[in-house]
Amino acid sequence: MALVWLACLSPCSAWAQERTELPTRPGVTETVFVSAAAKPFASAILFPGGSGAVALTRNNFLIRVAPRFAAAGVTAAVADAPSDHAGGLDTRYRAGPDAADDMAAVVSMLQRRAAVPVWLIGTSRGSISAANVAVRLGPPRIAGVVLTSSVWTGGMAAVPLGDLRVPVMIVHNHDDTCRNSPFEGAESAMAGLTAAPVRQLLAVSGGTLRSNPCEAMSPHGYLGIEDQVVSPIVAWIKAH
Repeated sequence: MALVWLACLSPCSAWAQERTELPTRPGVTETVFVSAAAKPFASAILFPGGSGAVALTRNNFLIRVAPRFAAAGVTAAVADAPSDHAGGLDTRYRAGPDAADDMAAVVSMLQRRAAVPVWLIGTSRGSISAANVAVRLGPPRIAGVVLTSSVWTGGMAAVPLGDLRVPVMIVHNHDDTCRNSPFEGAESAMAGLTAAPVRQLLAVSGGTLRSNPCEAMSPHGYLGIEDQVVSPIVAWIKAH
């Protein structure tokens, strides 16, 4: 287990992250970058968007805010692309059984670290992964799921959201202009969460545009309004 540092691109203090490599499927390893909370009340696996490969998505919203989760009491494990998909994750993998097998190993690792509930948090294309793993692993291994800036017209349809049997929070930005993540999709998805014991839509506004609207340095990635998203997510996790 090696200590590494990931850049914190929004205003926050530097935070040491542990790089851990786990065996998952035969011949496959999964790397995670863990920001450990001093006294965690929960753990969370964070699924970046884009390619899903950490080296290629350093600016991603969830990579930027992992230290904020740890500071608030949620140990945050950023999931990298597995060794057999090092070049990036397509929708087939994100919505398939191999993703759940890989994340089962991460869940077990987090539970060995601390006997606290494990949540899944995805952003953009990472929401496909988070929702899929939550459906396939389900309770009690998964305590709940948070889907942020989800690509409602870019792959989310591959996951049966109606089969989610854990608390679900959907987070979306009114000012997200990415064509694959229309705000109306979040409202429609809420109605489809028929098996979730509790659900909530968190709607925010604002953010700064410094990249393509579908990339992370934009309202799609909550640039400049990170605390408007992270703090309510932490509160939701703590309440459920």
